[in-house]
Amino acid sequence: MELRQLKYFLAICQHGSISKAAQKLYVTQPNITRQIQSLEQELGQQLLVRGTKQIVLTQAGKLLQKRAQEISQLVDATLQELSSSIQNPCGCITIGGGESYAVELIAQTAKQLNAQYPKIRFEFYSGDTLDVTEKIDKGLLDFGILIEPNDLKKYDYIQLPYEDTWGVLMRKDSVLANKQQITTSDLNCLPLILSKHSVAQNIVSKWAKDTAEFNIVATYNLIYNASLMVKQGLGYAIGLDRLINTTDTELCFRPLSPAVHSKLYVVWKNNVVLSDLAKLFVNTLNAVIEQSATTN
Repeated sequence: MELRQLKYFLAICQHGSISKAAQKLYVTQPNITRQIQSLEQELGQQLLVRGTKQIVLTQAGKLLQKRAQEISQLVDATLQELSSSIQNPCGCITIGGGESYAVELIAQTAKQLNAQYPKIRFEFYSGDTLDVTEKIDKGLLDFGILIEPNDLKKYDYIQLPYEDTWGVLMRKDSVLANKQQITTSDLNCLPLILSKHSVAQNIVSKWAKDTAEFNIVATYNLIYNASLMVKQGLGYAIGLDRLINTTDTELCFRPLSPAVHSKLYVVWKNNVVLSDLAKLFVNTLNAVIEQSATTN
């Protein structure tokens, strides 16, 4: 299996036909066809079904597409790391995580690095803990932002000086808006909107002791989407503070009682040699944290 074959295969997947892939890659159609046939023979699997209008991937083809994309990303990242230097940092820093106010620190770090080294760019990936840790483990992400509880044994990490507060996003004209804190009994029988992320579900379950009595009417991946459901009166969204601006809006946020706070970490795979670019990010993040501590 050659990188060139994977490049051709991914081009076919993207454009839906061998002829269009050949045009985009500036190679002949027979050349691509031979390379794909050779790849199928080597793997002992049919990868493509050549239909009348477009090419359809087999199950083996779908699996190879996913792996080929990962391989392509790793190759690109490796080339960037090798082309970067301490004197002339360049390339892409990839960071994954869920929604959190702590991203503000990451944004400050990115701004400082980009101002000093304009050839550095950033790729942010939104996903839950399982998505992010899987991509870190595979080398597809340089860093991840994780919220406790999480097993950090596999990672080196920096604990961020922020804690996220869990609570309920609701309309200001709702029956709970006059309360300063929200208890489990307050939410019984009310329509609730919960996060689909496993960590969030575990945190809410632990706080509530048992969510079986909760009336869950919807779930969400992004709190912004949940806020739109709340605005429409669908229900009450349990989530993190400071992600939705409630100033001069019809929404308000009330913390849970007993209070639930989660620490936040920037993590990266341990027992690996960090690239100069990754080291620069870690050092700059530490500097931003120290600066934030002195100004607060």
